[in-house]
Amino acid sequence: MKDKPFMPKATAVWLVENTKISFKQIADFCSLHELEVKGIADGDVAKGIRAYNPILAGQLTREEIEACSKDNDKPIILNKKALDIESQKKKQRYIPISKRQDRPNAAAWLIKNFPQLSDGQIAKLVGSTKNTITLIRNKNYWNSSNLSAKDPVVSNLCTQIDIENAVNKANRKVARMKKEAEKQNQNQ
Repeated sequence: MKDKPFMPKATAVWLVENTKISFKQIADFCSLHELEVKGIADGDVAKGIRAYNPILAGQLTREEIEACSKDNDKPIILNKKALDIESQKKKQRYIPISKRQDRPNAAAWLIKNFPQLSDGQIAKLVGSTKNTITLIRNKNYWNSSNLSAKDPVVSNLCTQIDIENAVNKANRKVARMKKEAEKQNQNQ
């Protein structure tokens, strides 16, 4: 089976509006009928469909479009490297019910060991909410007296690399804030 672009009709609309590629080439590339592409050009087909730029999406290169514009017999070739869209998305992990009580403990551990992390960063690492993290940080959490700091890596809520990346980002933010404060003090 031939690879076809993501959102083929919207891609065909963009190619018709923005290139000099023949209807046959566009039809073959988008797995549409040539008359359907002609209908897109006439405005009879795909009236409500917004154009989808295949260059920005990484499905085509400008060089490929230019080459196909000059040679009407050359088939348009899909840029293969952009087809692996699903693997680039971060998959939401399911956390079993038995592990969910580890989230507040993991948040307490992160707050204790890395106070520079923002509530949002901790929430993202352990899979909780900012509000819950704020309550834990301020010791207003409903179960604060029973919390015991537990490493989120041991609980399998995040990886050590995730923690290191978040800490590095937080450290850069702290350094940036210090520089801004020093700059304001010098200006006064």
